[in-house]
Formats: sequence, structure tokens, C-alpha cells
Amino acid sequence: MSPGRRGSPVPLAQPVRSAVLFLTGALLLTATGCGAETTPAPDRPAGGAAGKAKAGYPVTLDDNCGRPVRVERAPERAVALDQGAAEIMLSLGLADRMVGTGTWTDPVLKGLEKENAEVPRLADRYPSFEKVLDTEPDFAAASFTYTLGKGGVAARERFEELGVPTYLSPTDCVGKDNSGDGDGVRVRPLTMETVYGEIRDLARIFGVRERGEKLVAELKARVTKATSGGSFEDATVLYWFANSEAPYMAGCCGAPGIVSRELGAKNVFDDTKEEWPQINWETVADRDPDVLVVGDLTRRSQSAESAAKKIEFLESDPVTRSMTAVRNKRYVLLSGQALNPTIRTVEAVEKVAAALRSYGLAK
Repeated sequence: MSPGRRGSPVPLAQPVRSAVLFLTGALLLTATGCGAETTPAPDRPAGGAAGKAKAGYPVTLDDNCGRPVRVERAPERAVALDQGAAEIMLSLGLADRMVGTGTWTDPVLKGLEKENAEVPRLADRYPSFEKVLDTEPDFAAASFTYTLGKGGVAARERFEELGVPTYLSPTDCVGKDNSGDGDGVRVRPLTMETVYGEIRDLARIFGVRERGEKLVAELKARVTKATSGGSFEDATVLYWFANSEAPYMAGCCGAPGIVSRELGAKNVFDDTKEEWPQINWETVADRDPDVLVVGDLTRRSQSAESAAKKIEFLESDPVTRSMTAVRNKRYVLLSGQALNPTIRTVEAVEKVAAALRSYGLAK
């Protein structure tokens, strides 16, 4: 979960009667939840009439964040309720089967601008449940538990009562405890395999398995290339997502943990399993990392969202300006999505590796 999501819930609207009547009477998909595939679905071209390419369906997912799902036919009117889910769908060439997206922190991934422009953006933050239903969806995917819970768009049960299957990214539930008030605690470290699993799940649900395998192969090749030719085992790194008053810093085991482990670098706050603990600046200064990875967000919900604002704070605050990374201007700028567990985490591996090399921290 992106830091601070729990702090500003969006009121939920009740679904309009016409949307309910449509969904209960005419949707193509029925569900009881979502999860890991047991019935394979063959690849097929995106789009097409709802009656086409029934082979390989239904697709049954046994356990997706504690819930099963059964998808009777390939979705034709899907909504992606978080940017991470949207970018996976767009990367799989599914723009013509998407009717809406929501909850964005950054501009869309480079190379997907044209496809993204074809899909209506329902809201920059959480769209109301009513607005989502107005698109007459037959499938909904989200990246964070909070999005499909109280304070987000709506609980999964509300979608499923109307016959709309929901899929929740396993990156926000596998090996993670979301029962507290913060952004969750990692019971075990997240890996890229969980991200790849999400890609494969969505590819199977939409009947484009070959595209999913191709995307996974491309991402794996990028990670291999970024991490080859040098060691960063002596480098120390801090990851700052947002907020200058009570900053959210990465704990050991989320997406920044993937970056650190892939590169062999040390996250200075790898002694906490909280996803994004809020840590005071005196403690940060005591850890004195070699490099500061700062989130460059375009949202405006907290203080110091952009990288420019973060750096301005770091170089003016009396506690932080004497830190090694600040004095040497060793910054790495990453999008919020690159700091979340998404396909953009690969971008984070690439950019942090390149920066460590440029700062002479490779062995």
C-alpha cells in the first residue's frame, strides 16, 4: 500500500438502481472471489464479441488473498482501480477491454501513453462505487487491500453481490499482515516472483497467457541486466516515499526490499518489517545512508510529494543537511509506482543500480 492511503478515505456512493439492474441481469461473469489458477485459458486477440473464444473457460482461481474466483468468460469491460493494475493490463494489450481506471500517483508508464488515453480515468484518487458501476464492469482489479475495503472504492463483497469478480494483487497480501492501522507488516520478504504471478494471473483471466509470459520474460531480463557487472554490498540506502513532517521510510521487505536484495545493497531500515513506518529525522540522520532514494510523486495529498520538495527540505533542515547523502547530493528519483510492488519495481532496480554506479559505490 502506498504510504498515507489510510489517511484520507473517500466517501462511498450507493449504486444507482439502473446500474444494479444491469449488473444483476446482464453481466457475463460470475464470481465467488479470486486467486491462483486451476483452469488454463488460451491466448487470444484482445477485444471481440462477448461470445467469442469460450475455449479454456471458466477460469477458476482458488486463492487470491483468501478468496476464490470463477471467471466464466474473458472480461470485456474491466476496471483497474489502482495504477499498478492498470499498467499491467495496458502492458498486456488490454486497453480495448478496459472501461475505466482510478487511483493514480504518477503519469502512466512510458510507452503506454496512447493505450492509456483510450481508457477513461474515473478519478485520480478512489472513484466512487457508483461511478465504477456506471461503466457496467464485468471485472475489477486492484493493487491494494485498502482499495477493495472500507474507505476505498468498495468491499469485494459488494462487487461480487452484483456478479462482478474482483482480483486483488497478491503483492499486498502474500506474506503480509494488513490488520493494523498502518500500511501493513511483512511477515516474509516480497519477491519479484509475486509480481510476476500477478501478471500471469491477469493474463490467464483475460485469455492472453502468451503475452503474460512474454512480459514476465522481458522484466526478468531487465533485472538481470541491471544487476550484472558489479556488487553494491557496501552501499547503504534509504527510501523516502512522502511527508516531511512524519516521513514514510521503507522497511525491510516491500518493493524497496526487492531493490536492495537484487542489488546486494543495505536498506538502513531493514530492521523493521513495517511496510512504510513513519520515522523521525533524528533517527534517519543517525543511520546516515550513502544514498537517498526519494519518491517523485505528482499527487498532492501530503507534504513533500515531489522530489524537488523533498530535496529542498533535506538541504535546508538543520537535522538532515549534514547527512552524507545530502552533503554529496546522492539522490535517486523514483516514481511512486516504482516504490510500490508493481512492474515498475524493475525500473527501481535499474535506476538505483545506475545511480550507485555513478556515485562510485559499485565494487
